[in-house]
Amino acid sequence: MIFTPVDGITGAWVLDPEPQADDRGSFSRSYERAGWMAHGLDAMVDHIATSSNGPAATLRGLHVQSAPHGEAKTVRCTRGRVFDVMVDARVRTEGFGRWAGFELDAAGGRSLHLPVGVAHGFLTLEANSELTYLISAPYQPEAAGGFCWDDPDLAIAWPLAPERLSDRDQHLPRMADWAAAQEHHD
Repeated sequence: MIFTPVDGITGAWVLDPEPQADDRGSFSRSYERAGWMAHGLDAMVDHIATSSNGPAATLRGLHVQSAPHGEAKTVRCTRGRVFDVMVDARVRTEGFGRWAGFELDAAGGRSLHLPVGVAHGFLTLEANSELTYLISAPYQPEAAGGFCWDDPDLAIAWPLAPERLSDRDQHLPRMADWAAAQEHHD
């Protein structure tokens, strides 16, 4: 695997496969504990999850688990194509509020690693897109939170307007309000 740090978001990485190809097809690693640990990534996988999405222009996010129940995530598009976004939601860090977006597709095999405290969201660019997640910690519903995808303070450059969002995602707070609530609970 090729590990490339994400500019401005400490601990976040782009993971590109190094396929070995022959006349049968190709083979590449999606996860290798020693390689992850050598780059300081959380190599613990508590569970694997899949997000299946029917229509194009479906948006999910921006979601993050609050401390002390934070999750490191590694996401990969296993069908279709998505615009995947990470936002540094670690309130007391220099990178707080910085975002990075990447197009992921099944053919490329690229993954993104998001450390604990970095929010995640994506917009499907093709119908029937699917993402697979490696997640480092058990899901705790009481710690589930996030902030709105269209927060003007973030100014995320989504490639198209979403047409489908959950009711929950439509009513998430702005990042500043979410962060203030986090500070209040610390």
